[in-house]
Amino acid sequence: MRAFALSLVLLPAATAFGAEGVKLPAYKSATLANGAVVALVEKRDTPLVSMNVTVRGGGLGDPANKDGTASLYADLIQKGAGNRTAAQFAEAIENVGGSLSAGAGSESVGINASFMSRDVDLMLELVADALQRPRLDAAEFEKARTLAVQSIVAAKDSDPRALMSSYGDAWLFRGHPYGRSVGGSEASLAAVKLDDIKRYYADQVGGDRLIITMVGDFDSATMLPKLERSFGTWRKAGASVPTVPPPAKVMGRPVLLVDKPGATQTYFWLGNVGASRTDPARTAQSVVNTVFGGRFTSMLNTELRVKSGLTYGASASFSRPTQPGSFHIGSYTETSKTTQAIDMALDTLARLHKDGLDADQLKSSQSYMLGQFPPTIETNGQIAGRLADMLFYGLGPEDVNEYAERVLNVDAVAVRSTIEQSFPQPDDVALVLIGDAAKIRDAVRKYGPVTEMKITDPRFTPAAK
Repeated sequence: MRAFALSLVLLPAATAFGAEGVKLPAYKSATLANGAVVALVEKRDTPLVSMNVTVRGGGLGDPANKDGTASLYADLIQKGAGNRTAAQFAEAIENVGGSLSAGAGSESVGINASFMSRDVDLMLELVADALQRPRLDAAEFEKARTLAVQSIVAAKDSDPRALMSSYGDAWLFRGHPYGRSVGGSEASLAAVKLDDIKRYYADQVGGDRLIITMVGDFDSATMLPKLERSFGTWRKAGASVPTVPPPAKVMGRPVLLVDKPGATQTYFWLGNVGASRTDPARTAQSVVNTVFGGRFTSMLNTELRVKSGLTYGASASFSRPTQPGSFHIGSYTETSKTTQAIDMALDTLARLHKDGLDADQLKSSQSYMLGQFPPTIETNGQIAGRLADMLFYGLGPEDVNEYAERVLNVDAVAVRSTIEQSFPQPDDVALVLIGDAAKIRDAVRKYGPVTEMKITDPRFTPAAK
C-alpha cells in the first residue's frame, strides 16, 4: 500500500435539489506506482461496477498522414487480448452479461466497462489484458481497417451528416493538429499498416498516461491493491504526451464546396474557433447557446425548421478539447434552397450579436440547463465518465458541485460578453457545403472565395497544389 498516494475527497452524496443542482458522491483518489491516477466511488444501491480508463494522447499521437491509427488501435484491443482470441474475449464478456467498449478521441483513448460486482475480477483482467497485452492480430487489423473505410464510403454515398465534423474541422483547422480526423480518411487509413499500430501502442500507450475511475458496489480498501497489481507495474509510454498550440481564428468567409453530383440536398457547416473545456466562460457560453442552437426551441431551429420549413433540424454546438475547439452551426436543406437556408443561419447569428438574450430567454435557458444536468450523472457509468473528464482536464469537484450556482450567476453582462468573445461574427466563419456543385457553385460565391473538391476524393481536405 506504500505505492499509493491515497487521499479521501469528502463530498455530499449525489442528490438533486432542483435549482441547487447535483453533488458528486464521495470518492477516494490514489496514484499508482507508475503514475496512473485513480478515483473510486463506492455506490452500493445496485450490484454493478462501472469502470472508465482514459489514456492520454489519442489521435494527436497518430503518425503523419496516417490519421485513424489511434482509432484502429482502439478497435483492435477489443479483438483479442492476453490468452483470448477475439471470439473468446467477446464470449468472456457476454457470458457474464457485462459490457466493454473502446474508442479514440483527438486527445485520448478510452475503455468503458460495466460488470456485475461479483465479476469485477474478470472485468479488471479483461481491461488489463486489452491495454497491456493486446494481440493486435493481422487478420483483425485488416477487417477493422476495411470496415472503417467502408463506413466512410457508405456515408458519402448516402447521408454525409456523420462526416460534416470531419470536413468542417479539417477546413477550419487546416494546418493545425485539430484538423486531423480521428477516424481517419480513406487515404490515411489505406496508409496505416499493422506496424504503425504496434508503434503507436509502444509510443503512445502506457501506465503513466492512465486515468482510472470506478463507480459501484465494491470496497475501496480491497479494490486499490487489485488496481495496483493489475495496472501499477505497467511500463511507461515510449513518447511524451502530444501537445498542441491554440489554433488561430478564421478571418473572412473561406468556403469549401464538396461536389456530390446529383445530390438533392445541401449539407452545410459554418464555424470558427470557439472555446476549450476549461474556458472560464464555458457556463455562460452554454447558457447562450442553449437559446441560440442547443435545443429544439432554439433560435436556429425555430427560424430554419419551425417557421420556414427549410430543414428538419438546425443546431449549434461547441467542441471543447484542451485548446479551443470549434463552435459550429450545422443543418441541411433542399438544393434549390441552399443560399436561403445559409443566409437565414447567418442572419440568426447576426441577430444574436445585435439583440443578445432578453430576460425571459436567459431565465428559460437557465431552467432548461438545470433540468437537463442531473440525468447526465445518475448512473455508475455516467459518474465514472464525469470523474475521468474532470481529472483529464485538471478540474475539481466544483465542476459538478457548483454547476447550478454558475448557471444561475450568468447575468446580462456575462451574456453580452460571451456573445462578443465566443460566438463568431457572421462575416468571420469558415463554410463547408456538401452538395451538387453544378447547381449551387455560382450562388455560394457570394459568401467568400470558394475551394472545390469532390465527395469521392479520399481525403477531407483538398489535395495540395
